[in-house]
Amino acid sequence: MAQVLNARTAATGHPVINANTIAALNLGLPSEPKSANARLAAPKTLAGLHGHHPKHNGLLAALPAADYERLLPHLEFVEMPFGTTICSAGEQMQYVYFLTGSIVSLLYETADGASSETAVIGYEGVVGADVFMGGGASLHRAFVKSAGYGFRIKASILTQEFARGGALQQLLLRFTQALFTQMAHTVACNRHHTIVQQLCRWLLLSIDRLQSDQISMTQDLIANMLGVRRESVTEAARKLQDEGLIHYSRGHITVVDRVGLENHICECYAGIKKVYEGLLKTNN
Repeated sequence: MAQVLNARTAATGHPVINANTIAALNLGLPSEPKSANARLAAPKTLAGLHGHHPKHNGLLAALPAADYERLLPHLEFVEMPFGTTICSAGEQMQYVYFLTGSIVSLLYETADGASSETAVIGYEGVVGADVFMGGGASLHRAFVKSAGYGFRIKASILTQEFARGGALQQLLLRFTQALFTQMAHTVACNRHHTIVQQLCRWLLLSIDRLQSDQISMTQDLIANMLGVRRESVTEAARKLQDEGLIHYSRGHITVVDRVGLENHICECYAGIKKVYEGLLKTNN
Protein backbone atom coordinates (compact mmCIF):
# COMPACT_ATOMS: atom_id res chain seq x y z
CA MET A 1 0.00 0.00 0.00
CA ALA A 2 1.32 3.45 -0.83
CA GLN A 3 2.82 5.35 2.09
CA VAL A 4 1.31 8.75 2.75
CA LEU A 5 1.92 11.61 5.11
CA ASN A 6 -0.47 10.85 7.95
CA ALA A 7 -1.13 14.46 8.88
CA ARG A 8 -4.28 14.74 10.98
CA THR A 9 -5.70 18.06 9.94
CA ALA A 10 -6.94 18.97 13.41
CA ALA A 11 -3.32 19.07 14.47
CA THR A 12 -1.39 19.49 11.27
CA GLY A 13 -0.35 23.06 11.04
CA HIS A 14 -1.97 23.40 7.62
CA PRO A 15 -1.73 27.08 6.70
CA VAL A 16 -5.05 28.47 7.92
CA ILE A 17 -6.57 31.89 7.36
CA ASN A 18 -8.99 32.53 10.19
CA ALA A 19 -12.67 33.41 10.16
CA ASN A 20 -12.09 37.14 10.66
CA THR A 21 -10.00 37.26 7.50
CA ILE A 22 -12.57 35.29 5.49
CA ALA A 23 -15.35 37.60 6.63
CA ALA A 24 -13.23 40.66 5.88
CA LEU A 25 -12.56 39.37 2.39
CA ASN A 26 -16.25 39.01 1.77
CA LEU A 27 -16.89 42.57 2.96
CA GLY A 28 -13.85 44.08 1.31
CA LEU A 29 -12.51 45.29 4.67
CA PRO A 30 -9.08 44.91 6.31
CA SER A 31 -8.87 42.03 8.77
CA GLU A 32 -8.39 42.73 12.47
CA PRO A 33 -6.75 40.65 15.21
CA LYS A 34 -8.92 39.19 17.93
CA SER A 35 -6.79 40.67 20.71
CA ALA A 36 -4.07 43.24 21.26
CA ASN A 37 -1.52 40.43 21.48
CA ALA A 38 -2.62 38.76 18.26
CA ARG A 39 -0.27 39.20 15.32
CA LEU A 40 -1.90 41.20 12.57
CA ALA A 41 -1.82 39.28 9.33
CA ALA A 42 -0.72 41.00 6.16
CA PRO A 43 -3.62 42.54 4.22
CA LYS A 44 -5.52 39.69 2.58
CA THR A 45 -6.99 39.70 -0.89
CA LEU A 46 -8.44 36.90 -2.94
CA ALA A 47 -5.01 36.51 -4.48
CA GLY A 48 -3.77 35.81 -0.94
CA LEU A 49 -6.04 32.78 -0.96
CA HIS A 50 -4.36 31.52 -4.12
CA GLY A 51 -7.38 32.71 -6.07
CA HIS A 52 -9.81 30.64 -4.00
CA HIS A 53 -13.06 31.77 -2.43
CA PRO A 54 -15.69 29.85 -0.44
CA LYS A 55 -18.13 30.11 -3.34
CA HIS A 56 -15.72 28.16 -5.53
CA ASN A 57 -17.23 25.20 -3.70
CA GLY A 58 -20.45 24.09 -5.38
CA LEU A 59 -22.43 23.52 -2.19
CA LEU A 60 -21.50 26.86 -0.63
CA ALA A 61 -22.21 28.65 -3.91
CA ALA A 62 -25.68 27.10 -4.06
CA LEU A 63 -26.70 28.34 -0.60
CA PRO A 64 -29.14 31.24 -0.26
CA ALA A 65 -27.40 34.44 0.84
CA ALA A 66 -28.65 34.31 4.44
CA ASP A 67 -27.40 30.74 4.98
CA TYR A 68 -24.07 31.51 3.35
CA GLU A 69 -23.53 34.62 5.48
CA ARG A 70 -24.26 32.62 8.62
CA LEU A 71 -21.59 30.04 7.76
CA LEU A 72 -18.98 32.49 6.52
CA PRO A 73 -17.50 33.61 9.88
CA HIS A 74 -16.86 29.97 10.78
CA LEU A 75 -14.96 29.01 7.61
CA GLU A 76 -11.19 28.65 7.63
CA PHE A 77 -9.10 28.52 4.47
CA VAL A 78 -6.68 25.57 4.46
CA GLU A 79 -4.01 24.14 2.21
CA MET A 80 -4.44 20.44 1.52
CA PRO A 81 -1.10 18.85 0.56
CA PHE A 82 -0.98 15.66 -1.46
CA GLY A 83 -0.85 12.56 0.73
CA THR A 84 -2.56 14.10 3.75
CA THR A 85 -4.89 11.78 5.61
CA ILE A 86 -7.71 14.02 6.82
CA CYS A 87 -9.32 11.25 8.82
CA SER A 88 -8.71 7.54 9.27
CA ALA A 89 -11.43 4.92 9.46
CA GLY A 90 -12.84 4.65 12.96
CA GLU A 91 -11.96 8.23 13.90
CA GLN A 92 -14.24 11.14 14.65
CA MET A 93 -13.76 14.09 12.31
CA GLN A 94 -13.21 17.38 14.10
CA TYR A 95 -13.74 19.42 10.93
CA VAL A 96 -15.81 19.16 7.78
CA TYR A 97 -14.14 20.26 4.53
CA PHE A 98 -15.68 22.16 1.63
CA LEU A 99 -13.17 21.61 -1.17
CA THR A 100 -12.31 24.22 -3.81
CA GLY A 101 -9.15 23.09 -5.59
CA SER A 102 -8.28 19.62 -4.33
CA ILE A 103 -9.55 16.06 -4.62
CA VAL A 104 -10.10 13.77 -1.65
CA SER A 105 -10.37 10.03 -2.11
CA LEU A 106 -12.45 7.89 0.25
CA LEU A 107 -10.63 4.60 0.74
CA TYR A 108 -11.92 1.40 2.28
CA GLU A 109 -9.12 -0.63 3.82
CA THR A 110 -9.17 -4.30 4.79
CA ALA A 111 -7.55 -5.81 7.87
CA ASP A 112 -4.62 -7.10 5.80
CA GLY A 113 -3.81 -3.63 4.45
CA ALA A 114 -5.43 -3.82 1.02
CA SER A 115 -7.40 -0.79 -0.07
CA SER A 116 -9.69 0.47 -2.79
CA GLU A 117 -11.30 3.79 -3.58
CA THR A 118 -15.05 3.97 -3.02
CA ALA A 119 -15.61 7.62 -4.03
CA VAL A 120 -13.89 10.88 -4.94
CA ILE A 121 -14.86 14.35 -3.77
CA GLY A 122 -13.83 17.66 -5.28
CA TYR A 123 -15.09 21.22 -5.56
CA GLU A 124 -18.66 19.94 -5.95
CA GLY A 125 -18.86 18.60 -2.43
CA VAL A 126 -17.88 18.21 1.18
CA VAL A 127 -15.74 15.73 3.11
CA GLY A 128 -17.34 14.63 6.37
CA ALA A 129 -20.83 13.30 5.64
CA ASP A 130 -20.52 11.00 8.66
CA VAL A 131 -20.61 14.10 10.88
CA PHE A 132 -23.97 15.52 9.86
CA MET A 133 -25.56 12.16 9.06
CA GLY A 134 -25.09 11.11 12.67
CA GLY A 135 -23.06 8.02 11.85
CA GLY A 136 -20.31 8.77 14.33
CA ALA A 137 -16.86 7.50 13.39
CA SER A 138 -15.74 7.63 9.77
CA LEU A 139 -16.09 4.44 7.75
CA HIS A 140 -13.32 5.44 5.34
CA ARG A 141 -9.88 6.93 5.22
CA ALA A 142 -10.13 10.35 3.63
CA PHE A 143 -6.95 10.89 1.64
CA VAL A 144 -5.88 13.96 -0.39
CA LYS A 145 -5.00 12.49 -3.79
CA SER A 146 -4.68 15.84 -5.58
CA ALA A 147 -3.17 18.75 -3.68
CA GLY A 148 -5.10 21.99 -3.44
CA TYR A 149 -7.21 24.05 -1.10
CA GLY A 150 -10.49 24.13 0.75
CA PHE A 151 -12.46 25.70 3.57
CA ARG A 152 -13.04 23.85 6.80
CA ILE A 153 -15.63 24.33 9.52
CA LYS A 154 -15.81 22.76 12.96
CA ALA A 155 -17.91 19.60 12.94
CA SER A 156 -19.89 20.78 15.96
CA ILE A 157 -20.90 24.01 14.20
CA LEU A 158 -21.94 22.30 10.97
CA THR A 159 -23.97 19.77 12.96
CA GLN A 160 -25.88 22.63 14.60
CA GLU A 161 -26.46 24.31 11.25
CA PHE A 162 -27.63 21.03 9.72
CA ALA A 163 -30.16 20.61 12.55
CA ARG A 164 -31.73 23.97 11.63
CA GLY A 165 -33.09 22.41 8.45
CA GLY A 166 -33.63 24.53 5.38
CA ALA A 167 -31.44 24.90 2.31
CA LEU A 168 -28.16 23.76 3.89
CA GLN A 169 -29.68 20.55 5.17
CA GLN A 170 -31.29 19.82 1.81
CA LEU A 171 -28.06 20.42 -0.09
CA LEU A 172 -26.04 18.22 2.23
CA LEU A 173 -28.63 15.44 1.99
CA ARG A 174 -28.66 15.69 -1.81
CA PHE A 175 -24.89 15.54 -1.91
CA THR A 176 -24.84 12.52 0.41
CA GLN A 177 -27.31 10.72 -1.85
CA ALA A 178 -25.09 11.50 -4.83
CA LEU A 179 -22.07 10.23 -2.89
CA PHE A 180 -23.84 6.96 -2.08
CA THR A 181 -24.78 6.60 -5.75
CA GLN A 182 -21.13 7.08 -6.73
CA MET A 183 -20.11 4.40 -4.24
CA ALA A 184 -22.68 1.94 -5.61
CA HIS A 185 -21.54 2.50 -9.21
CA THR A 186 -17.90 2.17 -8.17
CA VAL A 187 -18.51 -1.17 -6.47
CA ALA A 188 -20.41 -2.51 -9.49
CA CYS A 189 -17.81 -1.18 -11.94
CA ASN A 190 -14.91 -2.71 -10.01
CA ARG A 191 -16.71 -6.05 -9.95
CA HIS A 192 -18.11 -6.34 -13.45
CA HIS A 193 -16.14 -4.11 -15.84
CA THR A 194 -12.68 -4.31 -17.37
CA ILE A 195 -9.60 -2.56 -15.98
CA VAL A 196 -9.61 -0.28 -19.02
CA GLN A 197 -13.19 0.78 -18.31
CA GLN A 198 -12.42 1.27 -14.62
CA LEU A 199 -9.40 3.43 -15.46
CA CYS A 200 -11.47 5.54 -17.89
CA ARG A 201 -14.11 6.11 -15.21
CA TRP A 202 -11.44 7.02 -12.68
CA LEU A 203 -9.73 9.46 -15.05
CA LEU A 204 -12.95 11.24 -16.02
CA LEU A 205 -14.18 11.58 -12.44
CA SER A 206 -10.81 13.01 -11.49
CA ILE A 207 -10.47 15.58 -14.27
CA ASP A 208 -14.06 16.69 -13.78
CA ARG A 209 -13.17 17.67 -10.22
CA LEU A 210 -9.87 19.24 -11.16
CA GLN A 211 -11.41 21.14 -14.08
CA SER A 212 -8.22 20.27 -15.92
CA ASP A 213 -7.07 17.69 -18.45
CA GLN A 214 -3.97 16.79 -16.41
CA ILE A 215 -3.55 14.52 -13.39
CA SER A 216 -0.39 13.89 -11.38
CA MET A 217 -0.58 10.31 -10.17
CA THR A 218 1.71 7.29 -10.24
CA GLN A 219 0.52 3.97 -11.57
CA ASP A 220 1.21 2.40 -8.15
CA LEU A 221 -1.22 4.82 -6.52
CA ILE A 222 -3.84 4.36 -9.24
CA ALA A 223 -3.58 0.60 -8.69
CA ASN A 224 -4.16 1.10 -4.97
CA MET A 225 -7.18 3.30 -5.69
CA LEU A 226 -8.72 0.72 -8.03
CA GLY A 227 -7.71 -2.23 -5.87
CA VAL A 228 -5.89 -3.99 -8.72
CA ARG A 229 -2.33 -5.00 -9.61
CA ARG A 230 0.03 -2.31 -10.90
CA GLU A 231 0.73 -4.39 -14.00
CA SER A 232 -2.98 -4.24 -14.88
CA VAL A 233 -2.97 -0.44 -14.68
CA THR A 234 0.21 -0.27 -16.79
CA GLU A 235 -1.36 -2.41 -19.49
CA ALA A 236 -4.62 -0.42 -19.47
CA ALA A 237 -2.79 2.94 -19.58
CA ARG A 238 -0.63 1.72 -22.46
CA LYS A 239 -3.74 0.70 -24.40
CA LEU A 240 -5.34 4.13 -23.91
CA GLN A 241 -2.10 5.85 -24.88
CA ASP A 242 -1.67 3.71 -28.00
CA GLU A 243 -5.18 4.74 -29.06
CA GLY A 244 -4.27 8.41 -28.61
CA LEU A 245 -6.70 9.00 -25.75
CA ILE A 246 -4.16 9.87 -23.05
CA HIS A 247 -0.49 10.72 -22.70
CA TYR A 248 1.36 9.28 -19.70
CA SER A 249 4.87 10.25 -18.61
CA ARG A 250 6.63 10.20 -15.25
CA GLY A 251 3.53 10.22 -13.10
CA HIS A 252 1.67 12.78 -15.20
CA ILE A 253 -1.43 11.82 -17.18
CA THR A 254 -2.93 14.13 -19.79
CA VAL A 255 -6.32 13.37 -21.30
CA VAL A 256 -5.76 14.09 -24.99
CA ASP A 257 -9.13 12.97 -26.35
CA ARG A 258 -11.92 13.29 -23.81
CA VAL A 259 -14.67 12.36 -26.27
CA GLY A 260 -12.77 9.24 -27.24
CA LEU A 261 -12.34 8.37 -23.57
CA GLU A 262 -16.07 8.83 -22.94
CA ASN A 263 -16.84 6.54 -25.87
CA HIS A 264 -14.55 3.94 -24.35
CA ILE A 265 -16.17 3.66 -20.93
CA CYS A 266 -18.95 1.65 -19.36
CA GLU A 267 -22.26 3.18 -18.26
CA CYS A 268 -21.01 3.88 -14.72
CA TYR A 269 -19.46 7.28 -15.43
CA ALA A 270 -22.58 8.60 -17.17
CA GLY A 271 -24.75 7.32 -14.32
CA ILE A 272 -22.63 9.06 -11.69
CA LYS A 273 -22.44 12.32 -13.66
CA LYS A 274 -26.20 12.44 -14.23
CA VAL A 275 -26.97 11.94 -10.55
CA TYR A 276 -24.57 14.70 -9.46
CA GLU A 277 -25.94 17.15 -12.00
CA GLY A 278 -29.52 16.46 -10.92
CA LEU A 279 -29.20 16.21 -7.16
CA LEU A 280 -27.06 19.27 -6.65
CA LYS A 281 -29.36 21.65 -8.50
CA THR A 282 -31.17 24.21 -6.35
CA ASN A 283 -33.91 26.69 -7.00
CA ASN A 284 -32.65 29.55 -4.85
